Amino acid sequence: MITYEEIRKNKDIQTYITEADASLLALGFTEHSFAHVTHVAKTAGYILETLEYSKREAELAKIAGYLHDIGNLVNRIDHSQSGAVMAFRLLDKMNFIPKEIAVITTAIGNHDEGTGVPVNAVAAALILADKSDVRRSRVRNPDIHNFDIHDRVNYSVTKSELKINEAHTLIKLKLSVDTHFGSVMDYFEIFLNRMILCRKAAEKLGLKFKLMINEQQLI
Repeated sequence: MITYEEIRKNKDIQTYITEADASLLALGFTEHSFAHVTHVAKTAGYILETLEYSKREAELAKIAGYLHDIGNLVNRIDHSQSGAVMAFRLLDKMNFIPKEIAVITTAIGNHDEGTGVPVNAVAAALILADKSDVRRSRVRNPDIHNFDIHDRVNYSVTKSELKINEAHTLIKLKLSVDTHFGSVMDYFEIFLNRMILCRKAAEKLGLKFKLMINEQQLI
C-alpha cells in the first residue's frame, strides 16, 4: 500500500502543489503551499489517530490533507471538485485500490465550505484540519497597511491550537488574536461558514466543537 511519505516524495505531486500555490499567490491569496498542506495532513492524521481509527484510515486522512488543494492549479472556484478529479488520476496511476481512491477523493471533493459535507471520517478530519489552519505565517502581503480582511485575520492570529480532550468527546480550536491587526468580528465575517462546517465535521466524528478566542468561548 502506498504511504503518506511516498505521496510527499512524488515529484509530480510536488509540482502540482507548487504551481497551484503560485496561482493563488498571483491572485493575492494567503499561503497554500507545503507548509499548509503538511500542517493539514498532520492534523487530519492526529484527529483520526487520537479517536482510535485504524492506522490506514489515519494514513488516508494524511494523504487527503496533503493533496486537498491541488485543484487550485485549475481555478480557485470549485477547487475542491477539480482537486478530487486530479487526485483520482494521480492515485489511480499509482495503483491505489479503488476503495481508498474513493475515500480520499470524496474527502477532497467535500473539504470546501461552499459545497462540502463531512460524508465520512476522513472528510470530517480534513475539514477540521484545513479550517483550523489560521496563522500569521500564511500572510504573504509585506505591506500591513494594504492588508485585505484575509490578511488581517490570519496576521492577527498569534497562536492556533486544535486539540481533542482526553475523554474524546470534544474538539477545541483555541486562538490567540492580536486585535491591533484584526477583530473577532473580522474573523467571523470570513470564517463563520467554516466554523459551522467544522461543527458538522466534529459531529460526524462523535465530538462537540468548541471555538475559543482569547480565552472566551464563541461556539
